Amino acid sequence: MAKPDPRIDAYIAKAAPFAQPILKHLRKLVHQGCPELEETIKWGFPSFDYKGPFCSIAAFKAHCVFGFWKTALLNDPKGILSEKNEQRTIGCLGRITDIKDLPSDKIILGFIKQAKKLNDDGVKLPARIPKEKKELVIPDYFLKAIKKNKTAFDTYTKFSPSAKRDYIEWIVDAKAEETRNRRMETAVEWMAEGKQRHWKYKK
Repeated sequence: MAKPDPRIDAYIAKAAPFAQPILKHLRKLVHQGCPELEETIKWGFPSFDYKGPFCSIAAFKAHCVFGFWKTALLNDPKGILSEKNEQRTIGCLGRITDIKDLPSDKIILGFIKQAKKLNDDGVKLPARIPKEKKELVIPDYFLKAIKKNKTAFDTYTKFSPSAKRDYIEWIVDAKAEETRNRRMETAVEWMAEGKQRHWKYKK
C-alpha cells in the first residue's frame, strides 16, 4: 500500500461526522483496487495519482463526491456513473450522504481497475472541443459596485479577459438577488486584495 498522505488524514478529520466514514471507505477501496497509487492534495481535495491523474474524493457541507479523471472512458453498462458525458468530473457517483448511497464494493472496485488499466495502457482523454464564447456583457450594477472601491476597480481593469469573465459569470449566474448581492460584496473584497475569482485554488 502506498504511503498515506497526512494532509488527507487531516482533511478527513476535519470533515463533517457523516462524511468521515464515507471518505475513509472510498480511500480504502481506492488503495485496494490500485495499491501502487500515490496520495496527494489537488485543488484542495484528496486526490490519487497512478501514472497520471486517477481519481478524487471530496466532502462538502451536506454531501460527498467521488470520481475518476477518465470517467467518460469507463465502461458502465448499468448506467451507474452520473455525469457520464463530463470529462474530468469529480462527482461521477452523484451526491453521497451515506455509505448506503454507494454502489457495492465490487462495482466500485471494478471501476477502479478499469481506470487503472486505462492509465497502464496510456489511454488519453479526447481533447475538449472549446465552447464558443459569447460576447462578455458587463452588467451596470457590477461596474457601479467595483467603481466604489478604487483598489478593486484598478485590479479589475488589469485582469485578463478570462479573469474578468470568471467574476462576471459568477455574479450573473446567481439565481437569487440576495445571492447576487452577497457574491458582489465578496468580489469587491477579493479584487481589493488583488485576488482573482479562483485564487483559493492557485498555488
